Amino acid sequence: MIPSRLFRQHSRNRQTALAIIPLANEAATFDAYRLLQYHGISPEHLAIVGQGYSSPARVGLLEPTQIAVDQARRFLIGFATMGFLVGSALVLAYHLGLINPLGFNSLLLIPGVVAIAAVLGGVVGGLIGFLGEGSTVGVYHHHLRQGGYLLMIEGSQELVTLGEQVLKPYATPKAF
Repeated sequence: MIPSRLFRQHSRNRQTALAIIPLANEAATFDAYRLLQYHGISPEHLAIVGQGYSSPARVGLLEPTQIAVDQARRFLIGFATMGFLVGSALVLAYHLGLINPLGFNSLLLIPGVVAIAAVLGGVVGGLIGFLGEGSTVGVYHHHLRQGGYLLMIEGSQELVTLGEQVLKPYATPKAF
């Protein structure tokens, strides 16, 4: 099952599950699609991604760099906020006489700590996004570039589990 963060326009309260099954060629993909319909999964819960069908952009499958940038932005904002709080606490501690830095303006501490925290947050967030979720999406994009297809199943958890069980023998192992 794939986290919804990999897709555009997702809701934080998503009530549906999603599975992506990589398949080697168009014939296998179409056969799998028909097999799922035979097992009672309606076409409104299915999508085929690949040449001649839906594009990754159309179904909202993000690029790995987009995921990394989004994650970096989230971490940057969070770390910068924490840096502001830490910097403010250090300035307050200096003015209360709890710490005594050697001859520098304590008000410069806030922007300095915020800048350092923001850069650190951006780097950490980008790495987590690119090496985490971005690498998963990268595998799917690579599979599509190699001429493969993706069969996506979205619906209730039971429906997605049924689809995964039905298609398990047909999935392309090299895509994982």
